[in-house]
Amino acid sequence: MRDLIGTQEDEVSAERAKIATEGWGFQLLSQQSPNGYWGGAAWNRGWNSTMHVLMLLRDLGLDPASDQARSAVDLVRDRVTWKGCGPQECDDNPFFAGEIEPCINAQVATVGAYFCQDVQSIVDKLLAEQLPDGGWNCEAANGSTRSSFNTTICVLEALLEHERSIAANSKATAARLRGQEYLLARRLFRRLSTGEVIERDRKGDASWMRFAFPTWWHYDVLRGLDYLRSAGVAPDECVTEAINLIASKCDDDGRWRLENQYPGTMLVQIDEGVGRPSRWNTLRALRVLKWYSGGD
Repeated sequence: MRDLIGTQEDEVSAERAKIATEGWGFQLLSQQSPNGYWGGAAWNRGWNSTMHVLMLLRDLGLDPASDQARSAVDLVRDRVTWKGCGPQECDDNPFFAGEIEPCINAQVATVGAYFCQDVQSIVDKLLAEQLPDGGWNCEAANGSTRSSFNTTICVLEALLEHERSIAANSKATAARLRGQEYLLARRLFRRLSTGEVIERDRKGDASWMRFAFPTWWHYDVLRGLDYLRSAGVAPDECVTEAINLIASKCDDDGRWRLENQYPGTMLVQIDEGVGRPSRWNTLRALRVLKWYSGGD
């Protein structure tokens, strides 16, 4: 309604209000424990943690000003810590203070900004961690000097969300623009040094040309394009090849399939499985094609 067919704002708002009381949004909210956690953790590798549920609620479009969202997020802010979820020195950190890995902190900053929480300390940390090539990498602490697509997309989404929902400042915007140039210079999936296609990422062995939802910390071409669309970047030849890849995956019914699903526990089932048509991949593909064609 909002991104594809130009529905009037009041109709979109009325439909959006149902997310807290019906369907997947309601199911996710109802699974929060009294101490504020989902999955018993601030973050985990099972993808059913507090951070992952808040990311999914943001994707679903839960209104951060709704009573249900405020109640849930207040519990997270006041009760959830990083104990047992990261480095020991972060055990007492409140959830919205984050931990140390930039990919995790970026996702915390994204949901924190979306739900109108103070994540300025994380944003400041991310800005200080930008690498000379313009991106970010969780392995920088271990000596890496080259950026990672995975970490970079997480940080870009965080900086954009903070800019829109909390406050814009010239330093953060400049860092974000440098970061998106990192993606554009590589045409979203090619090596800068040789121009060859990057078939899979080194860390997770995931194919950037097979599309999953939710993406969690993983980069893929569709996620990169959807960020550029959201950021209002004017499409040019740097994205044409990536757009052609998206268009080529449309099936005879005008849908895009779920091509990959990362291991873990989904608290709600939002698609019918790998190989089946995916609402989320279809939505994201259609809106980036609309953006590219000048219809956004």
